[in-house]
Amino acid sequence: MLDLMPSLGGWRPAVSGQRLAVATIVGSGGSVPRPLGTSMMVSENGDILGSLSGGCVEGAVVEAALEAMRDGGSRLESYGYSAEDAFAVGLTCGGELEVHIQPFGAGAPELAVFAGERRPAALIRRLDAGGGVMVVEDPVRFRAMESEELAVLVGDHPSTLFAAAAQVEPLLQGGRAGLVRLAPPEGCIDGWVTTERLAAPPREVEEPQPITLFVESRLPAARMLIFGANDFGAALLPAGQLLGYDVTLCDARPAFASQARFAGADQVVTDWPHRYLEAEAAAGRLDSRAVVCVLTHDPKFDIPLLKAALRLNLSYVGAMGSRRSHRQRVDALVEAGTPAEYLERLHSPIGLDLGAVTPAEVAVSITAEIIAERGAGAKTTGFPSLKDSTGPIHPAPQHLTQEDPWT
Repeated sequence: MLDLMPSLGGWRPAVSGQRLAVATIVGSGGSVPRPLGTSMMVSENGDILGSLSGGCVEGAVVEAALEAMRDGGSRLESYGYSAEDAFAVGLTCGGELEVHIQPFGAGAPELAVFAGERRPAALIRRLDAGGGVMVVEDPVRFRAMESEELAVLVGDHPSTLFAAAAQVEPLLQGGRAGLVRLAPPEGCIDGWVTTERLAAPPREVEEPQPITLFVESRLPAARMLIFGANDFGAALLPAGQLLGYDVTLCDARPAFASQARFAGADQVVTDWPHRYLEAEAAAGRLDSRAVVCVLTHDPKFDIPLLKAALRLNLSYVGAMGSRRSHRQRVDALVEAGTPAEYLERLHSPIGLDLGAVTPAEVAVSITAEIIAERGAGAKTTGFPSLKDSTGPIHPAPQHLTQEDPWT
């Protein structure tokens, strides 16, 4: 639903008070064109805002949405590829989609949330009969067990809240979307606790239904902090932005940081690297997705910076230099009191072992390692991290006979 937020406030059917239904992808399998959380709004007159599949299932979804508005009931529809009938409703890519369709009446409180001036970073919607929606303004710091709104949404039974916290918080804090199913507590019907009186006449007890939540979270871009205004920093800057990072270029030397080739960074900072990093951390502007790339290759900058960075909860800390520089760097960090377990988090020499030489190639090597580390790990790529390999970092030219200075 969050994908429609920028457009919904100006969409005429919503503004004019028409009945609406929202269709949201809540499950998928195989190859599908759009991710979980993608939504499409349908008005009672058949107007459409958004798209679920690029055209494969939209017609059927519109019909289901119109039917939902007629009978007032939510529904879960499944769509897949039909090999028997090439023109049947389905996904020609072979995937499967589960689409939740929910009607909104004119003036519904849920619609007020969606169409309001606020642009929530995350939404939690209850999809089962209980219904309801809540806005989460700060997904990273959200604590489910302390949220009164969540207790209202799912019921305040401790076991339900605990189960919700275990599943909801990772989705919110990771900026992801996902379906959460919570078993109702024993003795509960639709989230409400029931009791049986001994004197009461026998009656049929409704089977408790699971509580179903759909979580959507969109975090601000993760930060990449590049320390070192040099050729390698200039190459890494656009590569980091291509991956969606908010990129800061920091160097203590004004003459270097002020070069025009760094003007494309989201922020350019002239400060001592360790001092800037510590200030950003203290101000709460770094989270566990942040990436630090130390390209200064100068001990007076590198050592205090790495000492500070390795003590923070960051996604990735890498430092450029030869293997000889790395050994000297580690010795200096140990002497400065950095624990051995912190040093194990340091990616040095920085990057995957791709045989990169030029600044542009090194930027690819670094970003490849960052991607591998935030996913399944570098070892699954077939290319080890330079920190886990041995031998020369750069392939030696055929005519080189003296010791490679990068080894």
